[in-house]
Amino acid sequence: MAKAPRSGRSKTRLCPPLTLDDAAALSAAFLRDTTANIQEAARAAPIAAYAAFAPPGAEALVIPHLARGTDLVLADGSVTTAAQVEGFGRCLLQAVQGMLAHGHAAACVLSSDIPTLPTRLLIQAARILLEPGERGVFGACDDGGYYILGLKQAHARLFADIAWSTDTVAEATRARAREIGLDLVELEPWYDVDDAASLARLAADRTGYAAPATRSVLARLARASELVPA
Repeated sequence: MAKAPRSGRSKTRLCPPLTLDDAAALSAAFLRDTTANIQEAARAAPIAAYAAFAPPGAEALVIPHLARGTDLVLADGSVTTAAQVEGFGRCLLQAVQGMLAHGHAAACVLSSDIPTLPTRLLIQAARILLEPGERGVFGACDDGGYYILGLKQAHARLFADIAWSTDTVAEATRARAREIGLDLVELEPWYDVDDAASLARLAADRTGYAAPATRSVLARLARASELVPA
């Protein structure tokens, strides 16, 4: 899920400690690393990379920050969806519908705030979805949200009546899956970067995907902070 990196519009929960310009630069690096990570996973599993963007016409703001070979799919929430699917849920559902419409056997919506997600989890998600039988793949975040949801069908109920941007998103999604009888295969949890505490964790963490673009921005910010008088 790709939001165009713009100062004052991107990763504002990281300000402070970051400036608005630095937060936008980090957001751009997250997009680069996330899509590069998908491309890396595609070397081991049949994966096609997409960036779900909004609003229409924002392609030029998103494309420069994507790894080569990443296609676009519109996810502005403007399509007609099932009742009770609102807000960000409409964007997620539209992204799934758009990718499935391209003829893929399954589709995953993936956070772009997880630059260090281990590549093996993307490979694992694809392989699980390509096994026979109906199922979904789900990866929860430490803050109660989720970083990935993979589906073979666009089950609108999974996106209905969800209080987005809260710590109940993952559990509510599990509950919706139980309601419709969908088996959700859970991957190991990971963390997304959306506040000062998770930014500090990212800076100290050396596990998972190498995230070179993100590490480059963090190194520049660290050098800059050393030059600021205390």
